[in-house]
Amino acid sequence: MMQNLNCLIVDDEPIARKILVDYCSYLPILNIVGVCGSAFEARDILLNQKVDVVFLDINMPVLDGISFLVTIKKPPRIIFTTAYKKYAATAFDLAASDYLVKPFSLERFIQAVDRVSIPVDNSHNSAATNDEFILIKTENKIYNVIKGDIFYLEAKGNYTHLVFEDNILKPKMALSSLEKLLPEGQFLRVHRSFIINRTRINHIEGNRIFMRNFEIPIGYSFKESFMMTLNIKDN
Repeated sequence: MMQNLNCLIVDDEPIARKILVDYCSYLPILNIVGVCGSAFEARDILLNQKVDVVFLDINMPVLDGISFLVTIKKPPRIIFTTAYKKYAATAFDLAASDYLVKPFSLERFIQAVDRVSIPVDNSHNSAATNDEFILIKTENKIYNVIKGDIFYLEAKGNYTHLVFEDNILKPKMALSSLEKLLPEGQFLRVHRSFIINRTRINHIEGNRIFMRNFEIPIGYSFKESFMMTLNIKDN
């Protein structure tokens, strides 16, 4: 069971605000306490109401979303909703919970809300919920990552790149060390330098795995076991 979340929508585009209101209507845990067209309107609501999560646009007049977030002393959880991919690294540096690139689907919106939802521990199943997360330290920050959000991992010297839809984390850890922290069967080694999340596969063509805009090679020595795990005969 999840706690209800008071949410605030901040976007200067009326159509974008309407889409977010519509998406919120599908999730009973979301209680909209405000719909704003500027950061200044949002500021007034944050000062006078309890807000748990903000759906925040970036490209807004006078005060953009990134600058607005910097002005908040104790910000609620932030989910950026923007048409620009280029601000993703900055957003996550500011501890944003998620980063949705327009136009995003209802499915992707729900995933973002699930990330910020707080499980209510009223059963003995809370440990299973904790198993969905992994703590990743990179530079001076520690990120709480949902394992299922990872598309793939790639070895890069002494580092491993954890690749998400709109972001990359680069912890100083060996790929083999991270592999031990991931659920066996869901994350599969397909190359000496790559581990993929099988639930993110779009299709396989020859010796390549396609996942959204990503293309991952299948190593010769890994292909047979990989195809067997997927229960696919490689003709």
